[in-house]
Amino acid sequence: METVVDSLGVQMIERVLMDLSLGNHELLRDALLELHPAEQAYILESLPPEKRSQLWALVAPESHGEVLSHIHEEARAGIIDEMPAEQIVAAAGEMDVEDLVEVLEELPEDITSTIIDELEQDYLQRLEMVQSFDEGTVGRLMSHDVVSVRSDVNLGVVFRWLRRHSSLPIQTDALMVVDDDGRYQGKLDVSTLLTSQDDVMVADIMRPDVDMVQGNASEHDLLAMFERRDLISVAVVNEAYELIGRIGVDDVLNLMRDEAERTLLKTAGLDEEEDLFAAALPSAKRRGLWLGINLVTVFMAAWVIGQFEEVLDKFVALAVLMPVVASMGGIAGSQTLTLMIRGMALDQIAKSNVRWLMIKEVSVGALNGIVWSVVVSVVAYLWFSDLGIAIIIGVALILNLLAASVSGITIPLVLKRVGVDPALSGAVVLTTVTDIIGFMSFLGLASLFLL
Repeated sequence: METVVDSLGVQMIERVLMDLSLGNHELLRDALLELHPAEQAYILESLPPEKRSQLWALVAPESHGEVLSHIHEEARAGIIDEMPAEQIVAAAGEMDVEDLVEVLEELPEDITSTIIDELEQDYLQRLEMVQSFDEGTVGRLMSHDVVSVRSDVNLGVVFRWLRRHSSLPIQTDALMVVDDDGRYQGKLDVSTLLTSQDDVMVADIMRPDVDMVQGNASEHDLLAMFERRDLISVAVVNEAYELIGRIGVDDVLNLMRDEAERTLLKTAGLDEEEDLFAAALPSAKRRGLWLGINLVTVFMAAWVIGQFEEVLDKFVALAVLMPVVASMGGIAGSQTLTLMIRGMALDQIAKSNVRWLMIKEVSVGALNGIVWSVVVSVVAYLWFSDLGIAIIIGVALILNLLAASVSGITIPLVLKRVGVDPALSGAVVLTTVTDIIGFMSFLGLASLFLL
């Protein structure tokens, strides 16, 4: 018989919902045991709250901690709210330090105190160290499962130490080399370790002082480092260069996914942690603010149009053609804006090269403006048989595409300077600017030459 494990994606969700409806709880319980905790979390997040609660009751208690660590904040909070305190404490004890820090911030103070009281001293020290770092820094992401060796020993000593411990942390590509005081000195690649003789000293074959990042460095700096150097892992050190953790490529992949998701949702004014199946009222409140901001910008554009009521009354064709100018400007501006935001995210934009970028984008806007203004003018003339309107819309289109190119460069720079994320607000501001300039240029020229 096919189980949920045999299906993927949408099929998996549909099978789970069907089994829940049919009461096939034992089948689901066994199927969940075969799934990775991240896959269990994926299924839970894809279910409405009532079905999610039913499925959570079937998740093995020993997997609670790891499954919760893979669930987004809002959905996780809903699950935790329904868990008895003793289950929450037990689940917390199974989590990695970096995941527990995030969960503790969501729990009531009494449960948090109980969890902390039951932690072993070594685990508690690591927890306090992670909590000392600001959110969004490397210290909040790093793994503490790192193997370190001293540089003044030979490989025979290293091999004996490894045999006693019988296993290495997952994704280990190298051992971190430290001195007697725990300061980071370099890496000993596992491939080099396995192909060298026992009497070789670690100091002779390690890669000194490579792939190191401060715990207080930003996530953005970490992503740039991995991208530029094609890294698999990097050592995390404190201000005294003491080894405190490790970041692996798996951590970076998760971070990249989260960043992409965050950027996508921000452009629509949504919260990255919002539960897909959250209650309607909280979701409406969150989205209402963004709709209100958009309404203000729409009224600004409408006010501009209202200033040209006289010319619109006499030339109906202008009302028909207005969206063409505004839409073309918006698309051209969004192209420049996207390139600009990408360049800023990759740290490719500096004061010294913005001027060259401006010249290039204005040139692109001018070339596209000339080409498409001819096309639009011909279409407008064939449609309305009015040469004046055809010429006016062509000129207005050129002006708006030039303005869109300039706006696409300047808007993200201004937003960044005032502390606003360009990825969040750039598109709204740009659309407002291109709409207003497009309407003003088109209707203004029409008022000047047609009335």
